[in-house]
Amino acid sequence: MVWGLALGVGLLLVASPWLWPTVEPSRQPRRRNGGARLRELLVQAGLVRTTPGALIAVSLVLGAAAAVLVLGLLPVVALAVAAGLAAAAIPLLVVSARARSRRRATRAVWPDALDHLVAGLRSGLPLGEALAALGETGPVLLRPAFVQLADDYRVTGQLGYALDDLKEHLADPVADRVIETVRVAREVGGTELPAVLRALAAHLRADAAIRSEVEARQTWVVSAARLGVAAPWIVLVLLAARPEAVRAYNSPLGVAVLAVGLVVTVVAYRVMLALGRLPEERRWFA
Repeated sequence: MVWGLALGVGLLLVASPWLWPTVEPSRQPRRRNGGARLRELLVQAGLVRTTPGALIAVSLVLGAAAAVLVLGLLPVVALAVAAGLAAAAIPLLVVSARARSRRRATRAVWPDALDHLVAGLRSGLPLGEALAALGETGPVLLRPAFVQLADDYRVTGQLGYALDDLKEHLADPVADRVIETVRVAREVGGTELPAVLRALAAHLRADAAIRSEVEARQTWVVSAARLGVAAPWIVLVLLAARPEAVRAYNSPLGVAVLAVGLVVTVVAYRVMLALGRLPEERRWFA
């Protein structure tokens, strides 16, 4: 009986990792809702003081105004609804484009920031002071973030907290990579941090050069997508100026045709953009 009980307990312990998997709370991926993702997009676009609610409100007001305007000019209900939906998406598209532009600009200046950081470490500055010095000597685009880091570091005296705040303030994949590299080097210790930062700067420069070349060659894909989206609807607006076309588009069949056309347009535009855009890096531990 004892040997049987011991065997059962041993088999239960062997199977326990699969029966009751344990994951540390700090390592569990955090699921972000739509509001958190929209907030991160606003931070990446540099609109820190703009709330997701304000962006949604502007989208609704703009969409309603566009729908009323189109309905007053061209009495086609389906066309007015399509115009309202398109106008409501404009603020989000503008914010997304601004966020992508800032990410490209930030990716281009991070190697220079790393060079300044290595120079500060080589001159004998501690890691915290070398990071704080980037608020004065670093690239102009990154100076406000590092000024905030210097303030947090002076107030709390904890570099880990200041790095967490910097990571949240920048909300950038490249920044996450640099910050986590600095964090690991600080916690582990050693004298290899300047060499690691120089290697990371060289990698970022090569990656930025490749991305710029590929994006320049794929610009025609984005232009073709925009032209393909705009052309049919311009023709539709011209046709809607005729009374018989208005009656046809206000019929159930006409509404169905416009609805299908809107769905096909949106899907085709997203597919074309996906084909012509390089995949973006995901954030580290965010």
